[in-house]
Amino acid sequence: MKALIIAAGEGKRIRDVSKNLPKPLTPLLGLSLIERVILSAKSAGINDFVIVLGYKGDKIREKLGDGSKYGVSIEYVENKEWKKGNGLSVLSAEDKINENFILLMSDHLFDPDVLRELRRRKLAGADGILVIDRGRRDHIDLEDATKVRIRDDMIVDIGKNLDEFDGIDCGIFLFSERIFDALKESLKRGDDTLSGGVRVLAENGRMRFMDIGNGFWIDIDTRESLKFAEKHLLKSLIKSTDGPISRYINRKVSIPISKFLVENTRVSPNAISIVSFLISLLSAFLFSFGQWLYIALAGLLAQFSSIIDGCDGEIARLKFRESEYGAWMDSVLDRYADCLVIFGMMYGHWMVHTDFMIWIWGFFAAVGGVLNSYTAIKFDQIVKRRKIKYRFGRDIRLFIIMLGSIVNQVFLTLIILAFLTNIENLRRVIISSKQKDY
Repeated sequence: MKALIIAAGEGKRIRDVSKNLPKPLTPLLGLSLIERVILSAKSAGINDFVIVLGYKGDKIREKLGDGSKYGVSIEYVENKEWKKGNGLSVLSAEDKINENFILLMSDHLFDPDVLRELRRRKLAGADGILVIDRGRRDHIDLEDATKVRIRDDMIVDIGKNLDEFDGIDCGIFLFSERIFDALKESLKRGDDTLSGGVRVLAENGRMRFMDIGNGFWIDIDTRESLKFAEKHLLKSLIKSTDGPISRYINRKVSIPISKFLVENTRVSPNAISIVSFLISLLSAFLFSFGQWLYIALAGLLAQFSSIIDGCDGEIARLKFRESEYGAWMDSVLDRYADCLVIFGMMYGHWMVHTDFMIWIWGFFAAVGGVLNSYTAIKFDQIVKRRKIKYRFGRDIRLFIIMLGSIVNQVFLTLIILAFLTNIENLRRVIISSKQKDY
């Protein structure tokens, strides 16, 4: 299935941000708006795109190329009448479309899950499905928004000037080829907008809707809407599985760092994983000296590595660079880092105090920590329906190490870690064993 993206407009209302760039190339956290639309659609399983160009279209073509750098295919169509209604932009791509297709706006951002759900829908006797928002969210500019009126599961009217309406047009469509005939009919009536074509389908009982529910979308038209989108994207970096230290402390630092990096560098998520590992390696080396000043600095570095460790995933999600390999490599480096830090703690304490028990407690702390990460993954897989508010994980372990290091209590810290990690592992095993579907 192809996606048709309208990118022909001038975008006067946001020119104070986009400046000399066409609106679709307005930057947002390291990617342009149209790149975010393309990559969101790719995440939903779409790899073939037709982009309608108009105002400064050469700059968009130069930026996106043939799409190969994004792992997609891009064709271009030029709408020489881009100053007129957006229905003409859709109509200009008629020769490129020979099947049902997705229609997207280059300045409307959305959660990929919304598009995944739309792709699962069937037209079932209709010629179009429009995603609508019935939530009346605060960030929606109702004066500029396109409204829809619905009856049962059908759209019966659409337009910006509806006094009574049931939802807002999100700018995300599934169409059959008959939308082109509807647009031609609308043109005969003197209406060159996309809404005019949708209205023709609606009059014939051929236009359905899909409620976006809790899914996110936003139309980027102003500096304020751009800031709102940025705030949402950064907030979405906080994962439901984050531990309390990660959620309330680490993310407060890692997210601003990630924001700076995506906006000012081309650093890859894997490079950040390696940097985090090297910081942990330095921490382990300082622990090995066994003296308080080195120990305290080592503990602070261990906590800093935990913060930086969050940046790789944040950058990957912000720039659509998540991969199974990247997640696996990060996990492997984390396990090595954790063991090296604990080994440094054991060795440094042994060199100063020659207490053999440090090796025993250090062993159980290291094993408990490694298994803590392993059991977390398996626990999620088995206990699928259980709501987990907080997880005892790496963020807590490294925070405990930092606190213990500052007060020069390496031995006690390893005892605490040994007990907490292994008790948590046992708890997960017991809870998992009680699941009926296991």
